[in-house]
Amino acid sequence: MKTGSAEHLMQQVARLELVPVDVLHAACRDVGGAQVPAEDFGGELVRRELLTSFQLDRLLRGEQRGYVFGNAVLLYQIGAGSFSRVYRAVHRTNRSILAVKVLRKRFASDADKKQAFQHEGQMGRMLRHPNIVAIEDVGEQDGSNYLTMEFIEGQNLRELVRLRGALDLPQALDVVRQAANGLEHAHRRGVTHRDIKPSNLLVSATGQAKLVDFGLAVVDAAGDRNLGRLEKPRTIDYAALEKLTGMKDDGVRSDIYFLGTLAYLALSGTSALVESRDRAVRSDPNRYINVESLARRAPNVPRDVVEVVNRMMRLDPLERWQTVADVRRAFDQLITKHVTAPAAAVAEGAAGDTASSSRGSLMLVESATAMQEPLRQFFTKLGYRVLLTESPERALSRFAFSPPADGLVLSALTLGSAAVDAFNALGSDPKLQRIPAILVLGRGQEELAGRARPDERRVVATAPLRTAECTRMLDAAFGRRS
Repeated sequence: MKTGSAEHLMQQVARLELVPVDVLHAACRDVGGAQVPAEDFGGELVRRELLTSFQLDRLLRGEQRGYVFGNAVLLYQIGAGSFSRVYRAVHRTNRSILAVKVLRKRFASDADKKQAFQHEGQMGRMLRHPNIVAIEDVGEQDGSNYLTMEFIEGQNLRELVRLRGALDLPQALDVVRQAANGLEHAHRRGVTHRDIKPSNLLVSATGQAKLVDFGLAVVDAAGDRNLGRLEKPRTIDYAALEKLTGMKDDGVRSDIYFLGTLAYLALSGTSALVESRDRAVRSDPNRYINVESLARRAPNVPRDVVEVVNRMMRLDPLERWQTVADVRRAFDQLITKHVTAPAAAVAEGAAGDTASSSRGSLMLVESATAMQEPLRQFFTKLGYRVLLTESPERALSRFAFSPPADGLVLSALTLGSAAVDAFNALGSDPKLQRIPAILVLGRGQEELAGRARPDERRVVATAPLRTAECTRMLDAAFGRRS
């Protein structure tokens, strides 16, 4: 640790303008003065939500840069890829929430990587559409290249499916149609994406879908000249598909194929293509030839929906939909048939009926914003009113003295051991033994599952959550009869 006292830490924080000076001095007085250890003073700043743990860790290591990019103050890291890291940030003046993408330092001298990174920013600034993530600022600071963009409260399609499994038909159709809307806007300007994959489609907590990462996008000869151009910018996945089909640089129809893989994932809960980081696997023609039928993988998906997706993913580009506008219109028709019309019929038949009563209330304990909303929606659809908190300890404290809800949902998806410990404490604390609870675990958390101690009022469920199973579990926990 390079920062020894509260005074030294205060000087660093003030120099970086992370916290107002008068607020720093007040906090310093409250902890006992400028000579207390920096860790103690920093911990107090974190408890008062004046600093984040991410910022404090960097400060205690003596790091002098990487806190502010343009007008964005970094709060904590939310994602990482091979070439960049993504952070949640706040605008220095208007306090709006932003996302900041920073090129990894090891690529600072790589001209090609820097050009592709800047190209992504230029594309995003020009392609303004409700279904494309907006880039607000492109720059370089302290030797680091960065992009500032709108922040999406939600998760990417890969994360969403990993949590929930296959999406409900209405949501799956809507998410893909929105992606097609954004892609259609880009194609009309002569811009192909060239890197469509589940992690590049973000889905907000309100269900809005937005394409992100146009770093490999290319502009055709008829496109908007202001957007620039890169030579041969495509992923190995695109290159392998186009080599197999004999259609080099077939940008529009390649985008359509990979948009089809997003639809396949959303409808079936599994990837159409073998997933791997190995370039040899990703370039293997069999990866595209031996795709299991969507009808077999997801037998409950309507036949006409399967046919639309199949056509998007035909190996012969001439047999695919030829424009994204065609794809979007096909999804418009599917939504009208399978979502809008049935909903209207139900509404007409149920005229005068009152809504079913709530089954009670649950407090959801989950620290990650991206996980909170899909879990809240799931339990809301089961008929519960859902409250949110991030701290298992705080939840147990509230239930011990004045229960704010009828039961608890403890998510170990991001809380891990803390959620399991809280779940087990319910059964051992006399003040909490009557509180019904469900512990949500993810795949790969078998060790945590082995530590959990369920009983007649506390049950364990594994994501992706299933409506019937969770309803049965909660009924048992609440002592309801089937």
